[in-house]
Amino acid sequence: MDLRLMLDRPTEAERSAVDDLLGPEEGFDGRVVFGGRAARQRRHLLLPALHAVQDAAGSVSRGALAYICERLTVPPAEAYGVATFYALFDTDGPGGPSIHVCDDIVCAQYGAEDLCAALDASGTVYERSPCLGQCDRAPAAMFHQPGIGYGNAAPVTPSSFGAPTFDELPPGLVNQDREELTLLRRIGVVDPSSLDGYLETGGFETLAKARTMGPEAVIAALKTSGLRGRGGAAFPIGLKWEGVREARGGDKYVIANGDESEPGTFKDRLLMEGDPFALVEAMALYGYATGAGKGFIYVRGEYPTAEKRLENAIAQTVGAGLIGEGFDLEVRRGAGAYICGEETALFASIEGHRGEPRQKPPFPTQSGVFGKPTGINNIETLLAALEVIARGGEAFAAVGTEQSTGPKLFCVSGAVARPGVYEVPFGTTLRALLALAGGIRDGGDLGAVLMGGAAGVFADRSALEVPLTFEDTSAAGTTLGSGAIIFFDDQTDFGGVLGRIARFFRDESCGQCVPCRIGTVRQEEALARLRAHRPLGSVSEERRRLDDLAVVMTDASICGLGQTAASAVQSAMKLGLPGVPA
Repeated sequence: MDLRLMLDRPTEAERSAVDDLLGPEEGFDGRVVFGGRAARQRRHLLLPALHAVQDAAGSVSRGALAYICERLTVPPAEAYGVATFYALFDTDGPGGPSIHVCDDIVCAQYGAEDLCAALDASGTVYERSPCLGQCDRAPAAMFHQPGIGYGNAAPVTPSSFGAPTFDELPPGLVNQDREELTLLRRIGVVDPSSLDGYLETGGFETLAKARTMGPEAVIAALKTSGLRGRGGAAFPIGLKWEGVREARGGDKYVIANGDESEPGTFKDRLLMEGDPFALVEAMALYGYATGAGKGFIYVRGEYPTAEKRLENAIAQTVGAGLIGEGFDLEVRRGAGAYICGEETALFASIEGHRGEPRQKPPFPTQSGVFGKPTGINNIETLLAALEVIARGGEAFAAVGTEQSTGPKLFCVSGAVARPGVYEVPFGTTLRALLALAGGIRDGGDLGAVLMGGAAGVFADRSALEVPLTFEDTSAAGTTLGSGAIIFFDDQTDFGGVLGRIARFFRDESCGQCVPCRIGTVRQEEALARLRAHRPLGSVSEERRRLDDLAVVMTDASICGLGQTAASAVQSAMKLGLPGVPA
């Protein structure tokens, strides 16, 4: 692209889309030019402006990008760098409808390659996509229609692409006895678009209770509960919230991280789509306990239904005066970047930059989004915190184990009879979870299980008796990660699975640090050579090369993406799974 963008002008539709977001353009009035520092302070609106144009026209043209740069006083080269960083922004195409078809490791088990072959044969134009977070109803696709926006479809067949639908999909089935559920109890029972329905089930009573307790007592209850983060890091939540509250400075932020992009993970989608008012209440609780005046819910760009339902929930809650004065809550949409699940990359995205992680320290509780003290948790964690205050810290801690307290959501997918989100107490075994999901589908036998998604670890049948806790999985050399558990039957060619995982990390690396940027490419290349029986040198030399790459990426990458990019590959080779280079 020619970076002299200011020579191009937007279409009327593109200009209107930007003006609807930013307000009418203010120009030279004969005395003063509007812009400068005031405009630069709105840099954080860069991604929303790009989304507005993409939604209206189907792509971001040079003229549209130039107009956004003028309105926000962002240098064109910087804006272009941001727009091309995120996969959902099309800066090269002519606009119009688009189709994204998931070919990741779960949809591949449900005929994604056959689906793509049928689309190729019919001449349908589409893009292959990483996991769309619809693993419980694979195979999946996502459509975009200018003027309408995004829509998900799952499960899809070749006929699904003749007349794409933009109807909202149901949140997903809950295949468990309702009496056993806490976090999932309202899913499929309470209308997610109705504030009255939420209030009838005790909605916002927990926030009222918290206000009678006071912030310090809320944080003390979280500490007593032993609640740890559910996004993978497992950090004690009471300590995190306390750190934000005790941080110096007037402006503080809290963020709900709904950028759920780990292949095989879809629990937060279920919560955002099926119980949006609970997340709004949890965010209000978060703001109250930490003293934050502003909250963001950062929703994955591939989750249009979640975005709509959360915006509706916020509007109804604010209209009813339930959040309280002094706390503002806003939904921000991601744009197709797995790396933005990392907290500091998410901060950069909200600020209007490329989603590149930052070095820590300083930690977010001291310097987070916009350089201010920030608390950030994923969706499941926030709803669990709401339950802690509702039930009491000691009651919450009585569920699970001493080090892993409370209920846990697991995303069970792949070769199982009933894929879905399952809520079980910490300490439940993998075998029991597999039984809840109906066992291996079609009466097959277990080949392996991937714990924690693409960034996780493969395990064999011996892991079935491992209790699902932070401490037990760590001792067994595996991980809980984000709660994704993908089962594979004994007919799986794991060489192809590893190839797709390697391609995923190559594509999703932000490119900021050399170990990850180069290591993910070299890992994919080595696996491809081994699969084609064309090693560079001997097979053992290629294996050593993969081992060396794993060490470098794990030890020297800036963030968790590079640090875990080789985990699945290394564990599969150690187990000697079928199809994996010996």
